[in-house]
Amino acid sequence: MVETESHVKKFQKELSAGTVSLVLLAVLGQSTEPLYGYQIAKRLELTGDPLLVGKQSALYPVLRNLSAAGLAESHVEPSVSGPPRRYYRITELGSQVLADWAATWQTTRRSVDSVLEGNLR
Repeated sequence: MVETESHVKKFQKELSAGTVSLVLLAVLGQSTEPLYGYQIAKRLELTGDPLLVGKQSALYPVLRNLSAAGLAESHVEPSVSGPPRRYYRITELGSQVLADWAATWQTTRRSVDSVLEGNLR
């Protein structure tokens, strides 16, 4: 059982690494206003998916990478109840890339599901 758990955790980590950018960009793409990290984490918690739940600190490197790639933009605003907050918003390029990534995800998901369901022809 322990051996199986370690393989599952390794697989989850590898799978997560490839989907976190897609998920974060989708959250930004669905928002009508800029969001800061805690707001993004709360929206992810609503899905019930353990992908990033409870791992708010893991969001920031990915958000920085999205910004560096021109897929998101950010700005800092002062906060009355603590340190300044960095807000993120999807860019026009980010919206285009999100559409491409979502299509790729759907194709990949269909292919994997087909194999897992034994629908090889």
